[in-house]
Amino acid sequence: MENKTGNNFISYVGFEQHEMQLLGTSHRDSLSENSMKLLAGELLIAKAQNVLMFAPVGDLTQGISGILSVTNFKLSFVTTDDTNSEDVTYQQNNLCGYTDTCLSNIHDIYIIIGDKKRRLYTGSTIPSKVEGIFIVCKNMRTWSFSFKFSPVGCGKNLLTTLLHHAFPSRHQLLFAYDYKEPYYNSMERGVHLFRDRADWENELQRTTRIRGNTNKAWRVSTANVEFEFSLSLSQYIIVPASVTDSQLTRAAGHFQGSRPPVWSWSSERGAALVRMSELLPTITERTQENIMLENIRKSHPQKLEPIVIELKKDVTVKSLATGYAKFISLCSPENIRQFWMQDNNFYSLLEGTKWLRSVSYCLEKSVEASDCLNAGTSVILQEGESRDLCCVISSLIQLLLDPYYRTITGFESLLQKEWVAAGHPFCDRLGHIMKSSSERSPLLLLYLDCVWQLCRQFPAEFEFTETYLTTLWDSAHISIFDTFIFNCEKDRYDAAMDPASPLILRSVWDWREQFNDSDILLFYNPLYSMSLSSTGKTYIKPVFNIPCLELWAQCYFRWIPPLEIRNGGRNHIELYSRLIQNDISHLKVNANGSCSSPVDKVTTYLVQMNIDSFYPFTNKKSGNVISTPIMNNSTLPTESLLDVQSLLTAPD
Repeated sequence: MENKTGNNFISYVGFEQHEMQLLGTSHRDSLSENSMKLLAGELLIAKAQNVLMFAPVGDLTQGISGILSVTNFKLSFVTTDDTNSEDVTYQQNNLCGYTDTCLSNIHDIYIIIGDKKRRLYTGSTIPSKVEGIFIVCKNMRTWSFSFKFSPVGCGKNLLTTLLHHAFPSRHQLLFAYDYKEPYYNSMERGVHLFRDRADWENELQRTTRIRGNTNKAWRVSTANVEFEFSLSLSQYIIVPASVTDSQLTRAAGHFQGSRPPVWSWSSERGAALVRMSELLPTITERTQENIMLENIRKSHPQKLEPIVIELKKDVTVKSLATGYAKFISLCSPENIRQFWMQDNNFYSLLEGTKWLRSVSYCLEKSVEASDCLNAGTSVILQEGESRDLCCVISSLIQLLLDPYYRTITGFESLLQKEWVAAGHPFCDRLGHIMKSSSERSPLLLLYLDCVWQLCRQFPAEFEFTETYLTTLWDSAHISIFDTFIFNCEKDRYDAAMDPASPLILRSVWDWREQFNDSDILLFYNPLYSMSLSSTGKTYIKPVFNIPCLELWAQCYFRWIPPLEIRNGGRNHIELYSRLIQNDISHLKVNANGSCSSPVDKVTTYLVQMNIDSFYPFTNKKSGNVISTPIMNNSTLPTESLLDVQSLLTAPD
């Protein structure tokens, strides 16, 4: 374990000041501001030389020397240890390097004072000499830096700058407003953003066909165009056809957030999934609510009464945030001593966070609602302004009942419909802006964890992998994509239409903005087959009892080296599944007689065979590789992408 932790680090134990200076000058001359990759619009604000970066969960006796910099986008560490020429197997982001972290990803900053640490906030007093800092990120990665060998004052200057820029007070201070790279929108997979009326009409038509006939009980309303009655709803909403726009506007004023009941999805039997906020506390009579409920009842083919499921008791935004603070501390130990202390009573500490209990609750409510919908009864989810837990439960329900949403394109369209268009306050919940009125709470992570539990229980039913889900959580903290930096579509619309400086909207679903094709291929599940899925399970029903759930190790523990399994883990199952798929593709080519040898029309890729359990999120040298012919996408045009993908990296 010790060897593993320190594999890529140089020990400076016992070094004297003059020895450190000699080591630094041998490399420092080759480093300049150009050594750090800057994006268009990114500015270098502060830097400190001769900073030591320590291994995560280390004992602070091993580290590498480099330059630590703060820009208006990221915290960046450029090492003097030249390893750029060596092959690496970790996921490589075009926007952030492996030793970079986006400022929006920073959760907490601590200053190291002797053997203790103190949490810092914007405006905190910083001593003139800073020994070191410890940073915890929202994706649970940790950073430990020492300024012992840095010039006097560098540590204080950098820390002051970091505190100011990592916790902005205004939305316009996010890097998305400074990013000047042209955007060409390379999305080609048909992801629906649900900003146009056509997307809503197509979705309504896709889901409301009843035994070959189109259900006319629901319609797309334009009553909220230009956000006339609700600032947090989208401009187009689907409501019962029996409700007029004037009735809808009148009813909206009685609900929290001016959000009347709106349609989310319909089953083949005409049962509808509806989201509804609670009445305003000042409203004592329930006439408008009853009118809307009656119209929902009449929209059912058999005029059946809908079931109302309240989502406000067991898991709340506040209780989830309280438990998550304990959970993130459990998953981001500062050093090896803290790690082993937590390890001794890990499960009792985990129970105290109530994280798995929250996951269990969401899955249970989703199964409860799905059973009703599958049986032909409409379901109404009710909660506050219907912008938080409603997003989690409604999305899970549709994953359980609709195979389309288990594809990557469908899943991304689902998030757009049920989270982005529905006005989930991403900016507040993800903590992009520091203000007293916002509540930070990991609703998105809770949802992704629930989805991961589904993927684990039904490994062949989802087109995407856990690497895709983990990458999505990381991407939520990159302050470039409009998908996760706004609280509602109105805010997004205003930013894009600002006459002085319109914001270019960049969707996170345009994965080529961040990754090359070989990394994107890791998002696709080799066990999934669209043809099998379309004839397979329409309704998947997970077990949700806590003993049946697992911790999402790749997402939560990938930055803790002692927990990594060398040359092991579930990744190897995925690896060999991809290799088998590749062999099948070769056989199909021979069977079809399209070429004399499959090697004639294939590209050779390098297969990493010594990957560890947290691949591709660990910093490991590539080590032993084997070369194997992998099918080119154009060779089998009729086959799905999974038939030609591999856990591979194409050679230059």
